[in-house]
Amino acid sequence: KGSAKVVERLQSLIDNKNLQEKVNLRGSFCMGNCVGGVSVTLDGQLFSLSPEDATTFFDAEIMPRL
Repeated sequence: KGSAKVVERLQSLIDNKNLQEKVNLRGSFCMGNCVGGVSVTLDGQLFSLSPEDATTFFDAEIMPRL
């Protein structure tokens, strides 16, 4: 469903912005949301992402929390 591409894009954004010390990207097994696509949890909130919206998610959800 694109999880490898989502992880790749998020890791690239973390690296490009030198946020390795501030953002912890970890893999997980089933989060119970397969119908929603690739699942990402941020501060306990579940999000469904596609590779195409990973950058928008990063800018809208991760950057403001740093």
